[in-house]
Amino acid sequence: MAQKVQRVKGVNDILPLEAKQWQALEHIVKQVMDRYAFGEIRPPIFEKTELFARGVGEDTDIVSKEMYSFSDMSKSSLTLRPELTAGVVRSYIQNNLQQISPVQKLWYEGPMFRQERPQKGRYRQFWQFGAEAIGSPNPEQDAEMIALFYAILKELGIEKSVTLKINSIGDGESRALYRSALQEFLRPHLSLLSETSQKRFESNPLRILDSKAPNDKDLVKDAPKIRECLNDASATHYAEVLKMLEAMDIPYVQDDLLVRGLDYYTHTIFEFTSNALGAQDAICGGGRYNDLIKELGGQDVPAIGWASGIERLLLVVDELQPLKTDSGLDLFLIVQGEDIRVKAPKLIHEWRSAGLNCDLDTLRRSMKAQMREANRQEARYVAILGEEEFDQGVVQLKNFETGEQEAVSFNDVVSTIKKALSS
Repeated sequence: MAQKVQRVKGVNDILPLEAKQWQALEHIVKQVMDRYAFGEIRPPIFEKTELFARGVGEDTDIVSKEMYSFSDMSKSSLTLRPELTAGVVRSYIQNNLQQISPVQKLWYEGPMFRQERPQKGRYRQFWQFGAEAIGSPNPEQDAEMIALFYAILKELGIEKSVTLKINSIGDGESRALYRSALQEFLRPHLSLLSETSQKRFESNPLRILDSKAPNDKDLVKDAPKIRECLNDASATHYAEVLKMLEAMDIPYVQDDLLVRGLDYYTHTIFEFTSNALGAQDAICGGGRYNDLIKELGGQDVPAIGWASGIERLLLVVDELQPLKTDSGLDLFLIVQGEDIRVKAPKLIHEWRSAGLNCDLDTLRRSMKAQMREANRQEARYVAILGEEEFDQGVVQLKNFETGEQEAVSFNDVVSTIKKALSS
C-alpha cells in the first residue's frame, strides 16, 4: 500500500460539518458589514515582501521570524500575507480609492500565513475577517469600528461574555515622550528583562509591555502609564472615543499595558478577549494607524482597522453559544426499482433547477439504507419513487418532521415544498 501523504504541520482541513459553522458565521459578518455600509475587498494572498517589512515593521516577530517568503522565477521576494491591513492599504493607494470617496470603509475575509508554533486556535494557515476605515481622523470613526465588531458579537449572542480592552498610545509626540519615560524606568532593570525584551529596549520599548515572559510582566506592572504622557490632542481624542462608547452602551475596560503587536498603530488601540480560550484570549484586535498610508507611499491619510481570527472566534462561540446551522437539504429522493434508477436523475435535475436543495442515493442501496441516509443528512422531506409512482407521475412525499405523507405529482413537488417551508 502506498504511503499516505499527511497535511503540513499547523494547518487544518475544514470538513463539511465544520464548514456549516463557518458559513453561519460568515453570513452574520456579511449582514453586519452591509448594515454598517462596508464594502468587501479581496486583495491577493501574496505580496512583495517589502510591503510587510515596511508596513508591519522589521522588529516585529511576524517579519523577523514568522513570514513564509520565497523567490519567484524573476528573483523577486514574495510573501504569503501574514495579515491584511498592509495589503488593503497597498490596494487603496494603487487603485486611488480616495478619488471615489474621501472615506473608504472596507472589509475582508480570507486565509493568512504565519510560521509560528501551532496551539489552540492558532495555526500556520489561519483565517481572519476584518475591517478598515480609511480617511477620517475623528473619534467617531474609532467608535464606529468598535461598535461594528460589538454588533457581530451581539448577533452571535456572546457579547456579555467578551471583554473590550482599550488604550491610547497617542500621536508621535506622545509616544516619543512615553518611550523616554519607559526606557528611563526600565534601564536599571535591563539585565532582568527577557532576551527578546532586551533587544527591543532601544528599537521598540513599547513592545516590552506586551511581553508574556513572567519577569517582564512583573517589571512593567509599576511602569509609567502611557495615558500620563498623552498631549492635549491625543487625550481629547481618546476621551471622546470613550464617551461615544458609553453613549452606545458598549462596556469597556481601560488597559494601560495594552499595546498592539504591530508597529503601525497610533492613538486608539483595542482588543476583544474571552476567557473561554485560556491564555490565548484575544479574539479581535485593532486600532488607529494614521501614519501607515504615508509610510507605504500614499498621501497623509488617517485610518483605523481591526481583524478577528475565525478559528479562535468559533472556539469561543462553540463554548458559549453554539451557532445554529441548517443542513440545507430540502428533499432526498428515494428510488425503488432498477428501471426507475435511470429515470430518477432527470426528475431531481428539474427540482434542483427550480431551486430545491436535493440529493439521491447513487450506491443503489436498499430503501431502508436510503431512508437512513436521508435522516443523516437531516432532509426536511423524502420523495419515494417506485415503478407504480412513476407510472402515475407522482412521488410519495413524506415530511420528516411530522411524518405526514401524501402523493404529489412530479410538477407539484417544488411548489408544495416551497409553500411548506415558507410557512
